[in-house]
Amino acid sequence: MTQQKGADYWTKRISDQEMPALCSTVRDLEKLAKDDVSSLALLGRSVMHDNALTSRILRVANSAIYNKGINQVSTVSRAAVVLGFDTIRNICITAKLLTSLLENKHLSEGVYTRLLKLMAQSFQAAMLARMMMSDRGESLREEVFIASLLYRIGESAFWSMGGEIPDQLHRKLAAIEDKVEQNALIRAELGASFLQLTQGIARSWGLGEVLQKSLAQPDERMPEIRCIFLADKLSEILSLPNADPVVLQKRLGQAAEMLDIDVDEMTQRVIQCNQITHKLAIEYGAKAIVAYLPEPSTVASNIETPVIETVSRQVDQGYQLAKLRQLTQYAVVKTDFNQIMQTALEGILTGVGVDRCGVLLLSPSRKLLQPRVMMGDDAEMLKQAFVIALDDHTSVFSLCIEQKRSIWVDSPSAKDCTVQMDDVLVEKLSKYGFLIAPLAIGNKVLGLFYADRHSTSRHFAQHDNDSFTHFCQLANVCFAVSMS
Repeated sequence: MTQQKGADYWTKRISDQEMPALCSTVRDLEKLAKDDVSSLALLGRSVMHDNALTSRILRVANSAIYNKGINQVSTVSRAAVVLGFDTIRNICITAKLLTSLLENKHLSEGVYTRLLKLMAQSFQAAMLARMMMSDRGESLREEVFIASLLYRIGESAFWSMGGEIPDQLHRKLAAIEDKVEQNALIRAELGASFLQLTQGIARSWGLGEVLQKSLAQPDERMPEIRCIFLADKLSEILSLPNADPVVLQKRLGQAAEMLDIDVDEMTQRVIQCNQITHKLAIEYGAKAIVAYLPEPSTVASNIETPVIETVSRQVDQGYQLAKLRQLTQYAVVKTDFNQIMQTALEGILTGVGVDRCGVLLLSPSRKLLQPRVMMGDDAEMLKQAFVIALDDHTSVFSLCIEQKRSIWVDSPSAKDCTVQMDDVLVEKLSKYGFLIAPLAIGNKVLGLFYADRHSTSRHFAQHDNDSFTHFCQLANVCFAVSMS
């Protein structure tokens, strides 16, 4: 089919002939990442000539998944200021990649379907990797996201070329089921493996060290490299119509071990991540790949999560006392803001005996409450979607902030309780009631503490509200000392 042209030939052809616009955009963005002084202004200029690309970038940047309810941004450079340069750079690369590959109308049906499946798999892997690195800094988290997205760029770029060579290789591969035989055929026909194509593109386009190292040393134990490897494997397994439950459980176990959580928690995170991936693909205008993303219900059935009886966290006064003593010490010795918040929430979760709790901070405009830290059941999902609008001054959330007092809502549906929120938020709040209290430094309220017992369908009693309020008030004293 070819005359052993090799990785260098295909890399040059893809970069210069097949995908020059994507190649140019990625190279420009990688250069900007090294120029802290002028990067924000140049970022806007580098994409401003492409109206469709700019529109997609802003749509994603303003989505609930990234924006968290912050004021809408209308320029790419402003989005970079609000969300961070690394985040917007990777949104640019992702949007350009998806657009470049999806707009290949000249592909045969078989090759185009193969490409869509591969793109869906890569996008899901990127989202899984980002989820697995959620406790790391923005820069590393976003680099892992883009490395996972581009982990198979050589293969994607090859299929996107279209024409006789991809068509013939597709037909030959379709007749072979064994992976080893398929890889041998690819090397024989192209003079290189798809991995070698990806490595060539990564070097030629100046992609990050994390991607290049993950390709060269996939077994490296560094967390970011291990994360990319496991996300790719998990996504590959989940994309299969009949996933091997033994293999899937093995990968879930490895990922859970890396994150120091149990397999059940990892399973839930994967399912939640899959739900978010569907929404984000639509925001990117990549509806064509949604059909090839695993359905959340299918993911759940494939993983075969055992039904676990919900554990009811009962009031633990001994634990409460231990955490209150810690906070009392923080009130004397200046302590990090995040450590104070962590200790207070741990005391509320386990000591007061709630199902979930967290801290929501006010946006710069003070018109929204956005999740900062969430603990307990569904914590990751709440962190993604728990945004509260404050445009109704009579809502309990607005009153809590304006009057600087804790509020116990025993039944959100009661006539005397005005709760301003959208339909999505209604599903997140507990119909069994919730507790809120101001997070304040001196007279300035920065946000709210929140707690409920939704998972176990329990209402609060007066002593629960008293304990919750005690934790919040003592934490505020500690915050004041921390900032003094």
